[in-house]
Amino acid sequence: MLSKEGLFVVDIYQEWSGPCSCLIANLRRLKNELGDDLLRFAAAKADTIDALEKYRGHCEPCFLFYAGGVLVAVVRGANSPKILRTITEQLQQEHKVIDGQSERKEIKDPYISQLESQEKLDEDDQEKEEEDAKSRSQSRFAKEGKKEITVCLIKPDAVAAGKVPEIIADIEAHGIEILKNEERHLTEEEVRSFYSHLQEEPFFDELVSFMTSGNSHVLVLTKGRTGENVISEFRDLIGPTAVEEAKEAKPESLRAKYGEKTFMNALHGSSSEDMAMRELAFFFPDYAAPPAEGKPKLQRTLALIRPDAFKNHKEDILATISEAGFKVAMQKEMQLTREMAEEFYKEHKGQDYFEELITRMTCGPVLALGLAREDAITGWRHMLGPTEVEKAKSEAPESLRAKFALEETKINMLHGSDSEETAKKELEFFFPMEQTVAVIKPDAVGTKDEIIDRIHESGFRIAAQKETNLTRELAEEFYAEHKGKEYYDDLVEHMTSGPTYIMVLSREDAVQGWRQVIGPTDPEKAKEENPDSLRAAYGKNILQNAVHGSSTAEHADVTVKKIFGDLKFAPDGTVIAEDVPEQQEKKEGEEDTEAGEGKEPTNETNEPVLSEEPTEKTQQEPVTTSNTEKEQTAPEFKEEEKKEEEPPKEDATKEESKPAEESKPAEEESKPAEESKPAEEESKPAEEPKPEESKPAEEAPKEEEKKPESPKPNEEQKAEEPKSEEAKTDDAKVEEAKAEESEPKTEQTESNEEQKPAEEGEKKEEEKKEEEKKEEAPAEQG
Repeated sequence: MLSKEGLFVVDIYQEWSGPCSCLIANLRRLKNELGDDLLRFAAAKADTIDALEKYRGHCEPCFLFYAGGVLVAVVRGANSPKILRTITEQLQQEHKVIDGQSERKEIKDPYISQLESQEKLDEDDQEKEEEDAKSRSQSRFAKEGKKEITVCLIKPDAVAAGKVPEIIADIEAHGIEILKNEERHLTEEEVRSFYSHLQEEPFFDELVSFMTSGNSHVLVLTKGRTGENVISEFRDLIGPTAVEEAKEAKPESLRAKYGEKTFMNALHGSSSEDMAMRELAFFFPDYAAPPAEGKPKLQRTLALIRPDAFKNHKEDILATISEAGFKVAMQKEMQLTREMAEEFYKEHKGQDYFEELITRMTCGPVLALGLAREDAITGWRHMLGPTEVEKAKSEAPESLRAKFALEETKINMLHGSDSEETAKKELEFFFPMEQTVAVIKPDAVGTKDEIIDRIHESGFRIAAQKETNLTRELAEEFYAEHKGKEYYDDLVEHMTSGPTYIMVLSREDAVQGWRQVIGPTDPEKAKEENPDSLRAAYGKNILQNAVHGSSTAEHADVTVKKIFGDLKFAPDGTVIAEDVPEQQEKKEGEEDTEAGEGKEPTNETNEPVLSEEPTEKTQQEPVTTSNTEKEQTAPEFKEEEKKEEEPPKEDATKEESKPAEESKPAEEESKPAEESKPAEEESKPAEEPKPEESKPAEEAPKEEEKKPESPKPNEEQKAEEPKSEEAKTDDAKVEEAKAEESEPKTEQTESNEEQKPAEEGEKKEEEKKEEEKKEEAPAEQG
């Protein structure tokens, strides 16, 4: 209709106000006087027409003039003379256009243009703020060790209306601290400089005139110990720039409560960290932001909503908890048995109220909450009020125990831990320690550090972690429970597209707790239902939703075994290290080595594998063996050489070195072997010596010759002196000479020579040694 030739005058209105009826008579009279068929009138409800969406909240009233489908004029307000004059002028112009004497000039509604410009500025500020947040993990304030601050202007309209005390009270009620507050009358030069980024806007001169019309208050704000996020939180508190939009979209915002219209919106707040620093330097060039006090440490406490309160007041209590700034880290609804209730309240047993307390705790389901806040224990106890209901009603009528008390019982309806130690025990009672698997998917690995910070803030302990590129086989096994679903292939493809960070998290009620932290699968749904969740913050879509968590404890156990193997966990959630038993095995292996090189160790555990590694090490590195090791290995060689060496040599060595070595496990193990040896030796001379039996004979002189190569302590030398005096016969000297000749050979050559048949001369010498042993052994035992 509007695209036809002619002039259409449209009255834009909203349902709450209706059309501008006071001008209807004047418009009819004008149409009758002019008698022009090109003039038409219409009324349009902005509430129901999408094309007029921007006029919602901005009808005051408003008349739009359309010619040939384009906007040619706008008149705001019920200004009858101006409307009639505009109709006459535009009607004449439309006739000229139809006659070809002129062209239509399309315009934009200046007011809507102004709103769009402001919205664009806000969007740009928001985008810039988001870009700044992505480009740096730490704010400039934090890097300098300073609190984050923002600058607030209470504009002349609010100051003139006497709203400053109310505005300050609202700001402080939201936990925001006012560091500086100065009243100033801004000069035109100051305003133009301060709002220089808006100087191209059509309303700039009006803005300058307004800001210089009276006094303003300049405030420097921060929050908490670090001031983190105070800029965005204050922007959210003051609401949208346009007052009409603020009243409709955020009626509780400060601009909705105290603003008038457009830029007369009562307050200004810094749009970004850079703007905050610029504005701080502009108003307070000599002021420095205070130092940050460090990141607050979250405290956890247990809150119990007993059955009666849970049944009747659950939502009210949860809303109060949220308003007080508590974060519900864990939540569980459960029915307590009498035994569980008695165990939990066992310290109250014997009190007059004990039976009634147990009855109340078991009459229905309770809601157990793990609350987190900087001062969670004292804060929650303060909200609860005194333990006795009557005392709570008289001394703290606004406390939860007073508000939700039952008349028929003296038992209060809520419980809270009274100390950190008690809180830990009570949380473990309702939320036992368990493990879950957390996965940072390839699309979010770049934000790994931020996600890990959130994990720690939520009270989780990272028991094990691994960054890896999943193979397709492992990804398919990892998501086996989803096999057959339409998104399965896409999921596997995504999980193998890049590095994945996998963690085992430990905490009370870890499975459900982690799923609460990550939020719903769909990031869009997460933003609505759980805006603080990880998927709301880092997820892109259902497939690329940043993180994953096990659905059940059983599923977590299976996944842990697939990725990390068979881990064992301590009561505090840490992984029990497996290196302790390995060290014990190593020690046992060393003891086995000391028991002898030439034969299989005679340990009680029957684990020859453990003794093989240190034995090989001893053979391969004889030269680098320390003196202490040599002292320990001396008895080893003696045990192996008993069949070929003279027993007095062993005894003399043992007696001399016993004071230094009596604590060595090798000697303790070798003693029983020595006592049982003579019986075996008596039977061996009757047997014909075999080639295999000659190996120890060859090894003995070899080892004896190796020993003098490195310097020995005095005790060892003393042990060798009687040995050389009593035992060095002509035959032994021959053997030593042979050993010296074969010493340069490698161990491999020596082992090959050990396998060769012994020469006839050597066999005779060995037989002589055996006869000498037989004669001297009884004397030794005696």
